[in-house]
Amino acid sequence: MDSIKEKMQQHLDNLTKPIGSLGRLEELSLKLAEIQGKAPPRLEKKACYVFAGDHGINAEGVSMYPQEVTEQMLRNLINGGAGINVLAKHCGFDVFNVDTGIAVDTNSETVIKCRAGNGTNNFLKEEAMSQSQLEKCIENGKKLAEQAYNDGYQLVALGDLGISNTTTAAAMVIAGGLDFDSIVDKGTGITDDMLLTKKRVIKDSVKRHSPFSDPMDVMRKVGGFEQCTMAGFILGLREKGIGCIIDGFPVTAGTYMAWLIDNSVTDFLFAGHRSKVKGHDIILKKMGLKPIADLDMRLGEGTGAVIGGFMIELGVRIAQEMASFESANVSESIAEEDNY
Repeated sequence: MDSIKEKMQQHLDNLTKPIGSLGRLEELSLKLAEIQGKAPPRLEKKACYVFAGDHGINAEGVSMYPQEVTEQMLRNLINGGAGINVLAKHCGFDVFNVDTGIAVDTNSETVIKCRAGNGTNNFLKEEAMSQSQLEKCIENGKKLAEQAYNDGYQLVALGDLGISNTTTAAAMVIAGGLDFDSIVDKGTGITDDMLLTKKRVIKDSVKRHSPFSDPMDVMRKVGGFEQCTMAGFILGLREKGIGCIIDGFPVTAGTYMAWLIDNSVTDFLFAGHRSKVKGHDIILKKMGLKPIADLDMRLGEGTGAVIGGFMIELGVRIAQEMASFESANVSESIAEEDNY
């Protein structure tokens, strides 16, 4: 029996176009077919999960913004006024806001509560979280993945929200083995002097907590609640037949932790875009993921992920709705031509 990949490739090659002429749209639909085990794949329900969390490292002056901005931005998401709300609406994604541990509980019934604490500790001075908090993050993420499956979502996007989370993300991936100089960036537009502070804080923090025995040790010592919950979410998606689109630098840091635990997760992962944040592409290449879009974006919230998801859907619609040579009574000889 032909594999799903072979069946899907044959299906795409029988559509009324030169073979391979729709480029990555074909590639994306082919990967989703393999994930779902269906040729062509189905795509009726899409969701974006925005994971919010606060970071104790913010006290070291690594961000332009005070910690309370996280809660303010989360309320903006709740009210539908954020960039992800607009893009998700027009790209066909439901949005779920997940509180993994911001400093102040919003007490909103529309927010999914996955709180592991009131923000992480300042990892320059102590470990970011306890072992029990880390385990709670991983378990919460897996439960969310199970809920996404039970709710019938076939494609999910991951977004982030949290002041100073690029500092945490950089510390995580550097502690996870990536090169310091290729990773650390300004994030949300800090000054050159603040960048020097950020670099010092990250370098000193990683040195303080070294050596790191495994990815779980990295997350416990220098991780963020939102990245750890995302890692649990991704690990929870294994064998569920759901495609997962990752967003920018902070999300990709959490993804990198899941990948270090289980390299096979890339079988169902898509990189929604290439962020303008330095280091993002380095992590994607390490995991063997090719970004779908490249728009110089660095907003976060899942904005790049839903744009990438919309491109995946276009590939699926082509596979589902485009006529075959047989149904259109067109000669298959044109399939070998570069164009018409």
